[in-house]
Amino acid sequence: MSMEIENNGGPQVSHRLTPVEADVARRLQEDIPLVERPFQKIAEEIGLTEAEVLTIADGLRTQGIIRKFGAIVRHQLAGYTRNAMVVWAVPPAQLDDVGKRLASFPEITHCYDRAPAFEGKYTLFTMVHFRQDADEDLLGRIAVAAGVGDYKLLRSIEEFKKISMEYF
Repeated sequence: MSMEIENNGGPQVSHRLTPVEADVARRLQEDIPLVERPFQKIAEEIGLTEAEVLTIADGLRTQGIIRKFGAIVRHQLAGYTRNAMVVWAVPPAQLDDVGKRLASFPEITHCYDRAPAFEGKYTLFTMVHFRQDADEDLLGRIAVAAGVGDYKLLRSIEEFKKISMEYF
C-alpha cells in the first residue's frame, strides 16, 4: 500500500525553518503513529494542536520543503514474501487509464510512468507483491484486466536497505 503526496514542479524557495516548523518536519520524518488521528497524536507530542500541525505541514509542502509524504508498508510482515517489478508496454495516451487499473490491484503497491526502457517500449513500472513465488497466473489476470499484453517480470533478488531519509 502506498500513499504519496508530491510537490511536482511546485515552487522551490529558500526558507529558514522556524523552531516549530523544524519540530513538525522532524516528527513527520519519523514513523507515523498507527492511531485513528495520527496528526493529533503528533501534535500532542510536540505541544501543538492538530490543526497547527496540518497547517505547518501544508505550508512546508507548498514551499517545496516537504516534497513527498508517503507510507512504507513492510510487506513481508503482511505475509507477502516475494516481490517483483513488472514493466508494461503502454502507449502514452493510455498511461493514466492503465495505471489506474493496475494500481487498483492490492498486490500492486507502486505504479509509475517512466521514459521508455527495456527495448524502448516499457513505460509503466509497477511493484507487485506475492505471498509465494511470483504467481504467473495472477500476473496474467492483472494483465488481462488492465488490457496490456506486453509486460516483463523482473524478480527481486535481494533487498539491501529500506529506510526513510532523515533531514533533521
